[in-house]
Amino acid sequence: MPPVTVACHAMATRFEIVLHGDNPIALRAAGEGALAQVEQLEAQLSLFRASSEISHLNARAARGPVRVTPGLFALLLQAQKLCEESGGAFDITVAPLVRCWGFMGGDGRLPPPHEVAEARAKVGMGLVHLNRADFTVRFAREGVMLDLGAIGKGYAVERAAEVLREAGVTSALIHGGTSTVQALGPPPGEASWKIAIETPSTAPAASPTLLATVPLKEEALSVSGVQESSFQEAGRTYGHIIDPRTGEPAIGTVLAAVVLPSATETDALSTALLTVGAAGHDAIAKLRPGMRTLVVSESGGQLQVEAKGIEVRPVG
Repeated sequence: MPPVTVACHAMATRFEIVLHGDNPIALRAAGEGALAQVEQLEAQLSLFRASSEISHLNARAARGPVRVTPGLFALLLQAQKLCEESGGAFDITVAPLVRCWGFMGGDGRLPPPHEVAEARAKVGMGLVHLNRADFTVRFAREGVMLDLGAIGKGYAVERAAEVLREAGVTSALIHGGTSTVQALGPPPGEASWKIAIETPSTAPAASPTLLATVPLKEEALSVSGVQESSFQEAGRTYGHIIDPRTGEPAIGTVLAAVVLPSATETDALSTALLTVGAAGHDAIAKLRPGMRTLVVSESGGQLQVEAKGIEVRPVG
């Protein structure tokens, strides 16, 4: 029986679900229910919607504690934990730096040092106080801004997968913008879903080549790359992934991939891995048992690939 496919546009990207089973009507209903969950989360988490819970929080938390829904509070606690575990390489307070470097709705720019210093003073999870007793959030100073862009799509994919499981779906693949994908079971007649990762191109017109094929079963894969948004200045490429620890775009690493059961964690940790690069690969890879990782670095137009648990093809 052919698969059922449903899709929607949310969080500035395309979410798509492929479902296998014996009842197409039930599968479509389950898929549409999962996408409704994604759209509901966009309305809650989007930095660019004035009516969202995150926008409400960002506008008020510097003036006093703001109560948030238990679901959002749990996500903020998880983001705080991932920030601590990654040594600050993943940080949802990075928004002032993203804006400073011109990547918040733009193609990027080279800011003067004093602007970077001003933005850095507003960044850091230490400026965000989470009160477990009453689900309130307070910012330590004006200008702090939460941006869930590096964890929100993965969280939405994971929540959508929960909706599918509750509906009895046992074989499905969900992706959010192709950067995060989560597998439920295997497809019919196969041991696992097989997900392709393309080799990052050092030449804009180059044809895509296959870097790795990653098998997934009850797992998620997230891929972060600098090619999604970047600009050139004085012969150097500045990507949209900003290192919260330095205030500068992450350099040297062009792609990072993480495989874990949780799409929320793969989304966040692929960003952290892209930020720390090959030098911090071991530290990130040790954060979870069974984590599979991939880092691609670039120097002088040449790519270097380092993988743990992912089989890669030769590059060159």
